[in-house]
Amino acid sequence: MPRQPRQPRQPYRHPVNHLLLDEAPRGARIADMVTGFMGSWRFIIVQTVIVLCWLAANIYLLTRPFDPYPFILLNLAFSTQAAYAAPLILLAGNRAAAHDRATLEHAAAQADLEEKQNEGLISAGKESLKHLTEVAERTLAIEETLRAQDDQLLRMEKAILAFERDRSVHVGAGRRRAAAGTKVVDKPA
Repeated sequence: MPRQPRQPRQPYRHPVNHLLLDEAPRGARIADMVTGFMGSWRFIIVQTVIVLCWLAANIYLLTRPFDPYPFILLNLAFSTQAAYAAPLILLAGNRAAAHDRATLEHAAAQADLEEKQNEGLISAGKESLKHLTEVAERTLAIEETLRAQDDQLLRMEKAILAFERDRSVHVGAGRRRAAAGTKVVDKPA
Protein backbone atom coordinates (compact mmCIF):
# COMPACT_ATOMS: atom_id res chain seq x y z
CA MET A 1 0.00 0.00 0.00
CA PRO A 2 1.63 3.28 -1.05
CA ARG A 3 2.27 5.83 1.63
CA GLN A 4 -0.02 8.85 1.58
CA PRO A 5 1.69 12.21 1.14
CA ARG A 6 1.76 14.42 4.22
CA GLN A 7 -0.90 17.06 4.38
CA PRO A 8 0.40 20.54 5.16
CA ARG A 9 -0.05 21.38 8.83
CA GLN A 10 -2.83 23.79 9.63
CA PRO A 11 -1.71 26.96 11.40
CA TYR A 12 -2.30 27.09 15.13
CA ARG A 13 -5.34 29.01 16.34
CA HIS A 14 -4.16 29.59 19.90
CA PRO A 15 -2.37 32.97 20.00
CA VAL A 16 0.64 31.68 21.96
CA ASN A 17 1.20 28.73 19.62
CA HIS A 18 0.68 30.94 16.60
CA LEU A 19 3.27 33.43 17.83
CA LEU A 20 5.92 30.95 19.03
CA LEU A 21 5.47 28.11 16.54
CA ASP A 22 3.95 29.43 13.32
CA GLU A 23 5.93 32.66 13.29
CA ALA A 24 9.16 31.18 14.69
CA PRO A 25 12.38 31.84 12.77
CA ARG A 26 13.76 29.05 10.60
CA GLY A 27 16.67 28.30 12.98
CA ALA A 28 14.31 27.85 15.91
CA ARG A 29 12.09 25.50 13.91
CA ILE A 30 15.13 23.47 12.85
CA ALA A 31 16.33 23.28 16.48
CA ASP A 32 12.89 22.05 17.52
CA MET A 33 12.85 19.38 14.80
CA VAL A 34 16.40 18.16 15.54
CA THR A 35 15.88 17.96 19.31
CA GLY A 36 12.49 16.35 18.71
CA PHE A 37 14.21 13.68 16.61
CA MET A 38 17.17 13.29 19.01
CA GLY A 39 14.78 12.70 21.89
CA SER A 40 12.94 9.88 20.12
CA TRP A 41 13.24 6.10 20.03
CA ARG A 42 13.82 6.32 16.29
CA PHE A 43 17.08 8.22 16.89
CA ILE A 44 18.24 5.76 19.56
CA ILE A 45 17.56 2.82 17.25
CA VAL A 46 19.25 4.46 14.23
CA GLN A 47 22.31 5.42 16.27
CA THR A 48 22.55 1.94 17.76
CA VAL A 49 22.39 0.36 14.29
CA ILE A 50 25.10 2.74 13.01
CA VAL A 51 27.40 1.93 15.96
CA LEU A 52 26.83 -1.83 15.50
CA CYS A 53 27.57 -1.56 11.77
CA TRP A 54 30.69 0.49 12.56
CA LEU A 55 31.93 -2.11 15.01
CA ALA A 56 31.02 -5.03 12.71
CA ALA A 57 32.83 -3.44 9.78
CA ASN A 58 35.96 -2.89 11.89
CA ILE A 59 35.85 -6.45 13.25
CA TYR A 60 35.33 -7.86 9.72
CA LEU A 61 38.20 -5.80 8.40
CA LEU A 62 40.51 -6.87 11.23
CA THR A 63 43.48 -6.98 8.92
CA ARG A 64 42.99 -3.41 7.77
CA PRO A 65 40.34 -1.70 9.96
CA PHE A 66 39.48 1.89 9.02
CA ASP A 67 39.03 2.82 12.70
CA PRO A 68 41.17 0.55 14.88
CA TYR A 69 40.49 -0.05 18.55
CA PRO A 70 39.86 2.23 20.70
CA PHE A 71 37.66 3.58 17.84
CA ILE A 72 38.94 7.16 17.88
CA LEU A 73 37.04 8.13 14.73
CA LEU A 74 33.77 6.86 16.28
CA ASN A 75 34.53 8.84 19.48
CA LEU A 76 35.21 11.91 17.34
CA ALA A 77 31.83 11.44 15.60
CA PHE A 78 30.07 11.17 18.98
CA SER A 79 31.89 14.26 20.28
CA THR A 80 30.92 16.24 17.18
CA GLN A 81 27.33 15.09 17.54
CA ALA A 82 27.33 16.13 21.22
CA ALA A 83 28.93 19.48 20.37
CA TYR A 84 26.08 20.27 17.98
CA ALA A 85 23.35 18.64 20.04
CA ALA A 86 24.01 20.56 23.26
CA PRO A 87 23.35 24.07 21.85
CA LEU A 88 20.35 22.78 19.92
CA ILE A 89 18.93 21.23 23.08
CA LEU A 90 19.53 24.50 24.96
CA LEU A 91 17.85 26.46 22.16
CA ALA A 92 14.83 24.17 22.23
CA GLY A 93 14.74 24.32 26.04
CA ASN A 94 14.79 28.13 25.98
CA ARG A 95 11.99 28.14 23.41
CA ALA A 96 9.99 25.71 25.53
CA ALA A 97 10.48 27.97 28.57
CA ALA A 98 9.40 31.02 26.52
CA HIS A 99 6.39 29.05 25.29
CA ASP A 100 5.46 28.07 28.85
CA ARG A 101 5.89 31.65 30.07
CA ALA A 102 3.75 33.03 27.23
CA THR A 103 1.12 30.35 27.87
CA LEU A 104 0.99 31.27 31.57
CA GLU A 105 0.74 34.98 30.76
CA HIS A 106 -2.05 34.28 28.27
CA ALA A 107 -3.85 32.08 30.81
CA ALA A 108 -3.51 34.79 33.47
CA ALA A 109 -4.89 37.42 31.08
CA GLN A 110 -7.79 35.12 30.21
CA ALA A 111 -8.44 34.48 33.91
CA ASP A 112 -8.49 38.24 34.56
CA LEU A 113 -10.93 38.73 31.71
CA GLU A 114 -13.13 35.88 32.96
CA GLU A 115 -13.03 37.33 36.49
CA LYS A 116 -14.23 40.70 35.18
CA GLN A 117 -16.98 38.97 33.23
CA ASN A 118 -17.97 36.98 36.32
CA GLU A 119 -18.05 40.15 38.41
CA GLY A 120 -20.28 41.76 35.78
CA LEU A 121 -22.58 38.74 35.77
CA ILE A 122 -22.73 38.69 39.57
CA SER A 123 -23.51 42.42 39.61
CA ALA A 124 -26.25 41.96 37.00
CA GLY A 125 -27.60 39.02 39.01
CA LYS A 126 -27.72 41.13 42.16
CA GLU A 127 -29.53 43.92 40.29
CA SER A 128 -32.02 41.40 38.92
CA LEU A 129 -32.55 39.93 42.38
CA LYS A 130 -33.07 43.43 43.82
CA HIS A 131 -35.60 44.21 41.08
CA LEU A 132 -37.40 40.89 41.61
CA THR A 133 -37.51 41.55 45.36
CA GLU A 134 -39.08 44.95 44.72
CA VAL A 135 -41.60 43.39 42.35
CA ALA A 136 -42.41 40.69 44.90
CA GLU A 137 -42.89 43.33 47.64
CA ARG A 138 -45.20 45.36 45.37
CA THR A 139 -47.11 42.19 44.48
CA LEU A 140 -47.56 41.36 48.17
CA ALA A 141 -48.75 44.92 48.86
CA ILE A 142 -51.27 44.66 45.99
CA GLU A 143 -52.46 41.29 47.30
CA GLU A 144 -52.95 42.75 50.78
CA THR A 145 -54.89 45.70 49.31
CA LEU A 146 -57.04 43.28 47.30
CA ARG A 147 -57.71 41.17 50.42
CA ALA A 148 -58.71 44.27 52.36
CA GLN A 149 -61.00 45.39 49.52
CA ASP A 150 -62.42 41.88 49.29
CA ASP A 151 -63.13 41.91 53.04
CA GLN A 152 -64.71 45.36 52.71
CA LEU A 153 -66.86 44.14 49.78
CA LEU A 154 -67.98 41.13 51.83
CA ARG A 155 -68.96 43.42 54.74
CA MET A 156 -70.80 45.74 52.36
CA GLU A 157 -72.58 42.79 50.76
CA LYS A 158 -73.63 41.51 54.18
CA ALA A 159 -74.85 44.97 55.13
CA ILE A 160 -76.84 45.27 51.89
CA LEU A 161 -78.35 41.82 52.40
CA ALA A 162 -79.22 42.67 55.98
CA PHE A 163 -80.76 45.99 54.86
CA GLU A 164 -82.81 44.25 52.16
CA ARG A 165 -83.91 41.63 54.65
CA ASP A 166 -84.99 44.28 57.15
CA ARG A 167 -86.74 46.26 54.44
CA SER A 168 -88.56 43.22 53.13
CA VAL A 169 -89.64 42.41 56.67
CA HIS A 170 -90.98 45.96 57.15
CA VAL A 171 -92.57 46.06 53.71
CA GLY A 172 -94.08 42.62 54.22
CA ALA A 173 -95.47 43.68 57.63
CA GLY A 174 -96.97 46.83 56.09
CA ARG A 175 -98.66 44.85 53.36
CA ARG A 176 -100.09 42.40 55.82
CA ARG A 177 -101.49 45.25 57.85
CA ALA A 178 -102.88 46.88 54.76
CA ALA A 179 -104.47 43.65 53.79
CA ALA A 180 -105.93 43.33 57.26
CA GLY A 181 -107.27 46.85 57.03
CA THR A 182 -105.08 48.36 59.64
CA LYS A 183 -103.67 51.67 58.91
CA VAL A 184 -100.13 52.28 59.82
CA VAL A 185 -99.78 55.60 61.40
CA ASP A 186 -96.46 57.18 61.74
CA LYS A 187 -95.87 58.65 65.10
CA PRO A 188 -94.71 62.18 65.10
CA ALA A 189 -91.38 62.57 66.59
